[in-house]
Amino acid sequence: MPILGADMTAGTLIAWRKQPGERLARGDIIAEVETDKGLIDVEVFVGGVLERIVVPPGATVPTGTVLAVIREDTPAAPPPAVMPAPPAGPVSGGRVRVSPLARKLADRLGIDPTTLRGTGTGGAVTREDVERAAAPPPAPPAPGRARMDVARMRQSIAAAMARSKREIPHYYLAHTVDLHRTLTWLADENARRPVTERLLYGVALIKAVALALREVPELNGLWRGDRLEPAGGVHVGVAISLRGGGLVSPALHDADRQPLGDLMRAFRDLVQRARSGGLRSSELADPTITVTSLGEQGVETVFPIVYPPQVAIVGFGRIVERPWVVDGAIVARRLVTATLSADHRASDGHRGGLFLAAVERLLQAPERLG
Repeated sequence: MPILGADMTAGTLIAWRKQPGERLARGDIIAEVETDKGLIDVEVFVGGVLERIVVPPGATVPTGTVLAVIREDTPAAPPPAVMPAPPAGPVSGGRVRVSPLARKLADRLGIDPTTLRGTGTGGAVTREDVERAAAPPPAPPAPGRARMDVARMRQSIAAAMARSKREIPHYYLAHTVDLHRTLTWLADENARRPVTERLLYGVALIKAVALALREVPELNGLWRGDRLEPAGGVHVGVAISLRGGGLVSPALHDADRQPLGDLMRAFRDLVQRARSGGLRSSELADPTITVTSLGEQGVETVFPIVYPPQVAIVGFGRIVERPWVVDGAIVARRLVTATLSADHRASDGHRGGLFLAAVERLLQAPERLG
């Protein structure tokens, strides 16, 4: 069962798309899983033959549970010896390590932390372990339930945001960017393109963010335990509002490497599938940073909350026309406010400022985005 967000602890196997004996290729959709974010297509990452199904449809299981067994096409090197899992209770000759915050929470909830399996360093029991133990089991799927439960999604988002504000030392920066060159370039570029291939200015913003991360890579990664894990690629999560309510932030993979035309097609496809319930598991699990825009809602400035385990989120407001000084003259310019919310454990305001400056520099030379 894949982990599709910091707030996900379990999922329900809805249906198998493949059956034992069928051949699989990397990227094939093998199953459909229901989470708080709706129905998600689970893809495979190896080629081979589906040998055995472990979890039947309708079962709700914790993340990390083996769903099926795939026999790979090529012989793999012998796997390293698997150490037995630590026992749930105290280890013979020692004692269970419990973090102070976990012990305090366990006392408040009436839970004995020494009975829990720790997931922290060296098997230590963490606050998350206590929270999981205190959480009620997921309800079984009801017949005919809609593809997305908005109330559950809002609860899931609330839990993740509460965790973010509780654990992440945020810092916030804002910078006003002159979009004159970008919008002029886009108008000229779109005049040469068929209507179906025209570019939205929001995709230019996403590409600028992706390229700027090459200059400040510490904003592109995940915070695991007590350290930053730099990301191997720039996978920009795009905040998409759903028609029935709720929000998802699936990834545009390798956004820094895609030409704007390809990125535009990928973005349109992502939005369509997000709103029709066809997202893939990797698209929800892979974002290394998120971009959100509330410009269409009339908001000029947005200071979003970092979505753990990511360490940064970028916001854009609506375009406004204001007086602006250019070469000593006051002219009307179309401006946008770009904001950065970031984890102070992974970066600082100086580095964040360099990032926003890089975004602006790229938007002043939009031909570099193509």
